Parts: sequence; structure tokens; C-alpha cells
Amino acid sequence: VQLQASGGGVVQAGGSLRLSCVVSGGTFDNYNMGWFRQAPGKEREFVASIKWNSGNAYYVDFTKGRFAISRDKAKSTVFLQMNRLNSEDTAVYYCGADARTPAPFLTAAGMEYWGKGTLVTVSS
Repeated sequence: VQLQASGGGVVQAGGSLRLSCVVSGGTFDNYNMGWFRQAPGKEREFVASIKWNSGNAYYVDFTKGRFAISRDKAKSTVFLQMNRLNSEDTAVYYCGADARTPAPFLTAAGMEYWGKGTLVTVSS
């Protein structure tokens, strides 16, 4: 299983970015797909997840309605739309996949597969 994240970059505070994660090398019907982020000097933290089959999404509180996770089965891609970005959103963003955890809240330690991260820098 391979995951390839992209879409990071530099954006001004208040701006938007859309991250993409292309998945391949397996069937993902029973997978939870998640986005995490890791800021300098901090642990990797969970951002959002989506069930590949149902499309049911789950978010942590700090997204506060600013972020939206989605998936396109035909394109084998998971997206993270991020709006109203602020400096605290600066981090390397990672996508992950896990078929073992039924709960929507994911942990970094529990993910089966990871993609390489994509850096998001929010300038003030």
C-alpha cells in the first residue's frame, strides 16, 4: 500500500489550501483514511478521518468547521480542504490508512500505512 500526499505550500493567514493523498496498491473498502499534522517540536496529531466506503467524516475540535475531508473513489484520492488558515496550522501534514480501528478517532501510533508528508506554511 502506498500513499502519496501533495498540495502543501506557503499561504497567507486567512487563505486556503487543498491537500491530496493518492492511495494505491490495495483495496481500501474497510479502511479509515486519516490526515495528521506535525508542527516543529510537537507530536503528530490527528486532524480528520473518513471511512473509505461510507464517506463518513470525523474532525477534531481545532478544525472548527474550517477543514473538510473527502474522498474520490474513482481517483483513489483523499482530500483535505483547509480554509481560514492561521499560523497555528503550520505543520507537515501526513495522510495515513488503517483498517484495524473501527472508531473514527485515529491515533498516529495506530496507523498501518503512512505517506510522506507535505509542508504547509501559513505566513502572517
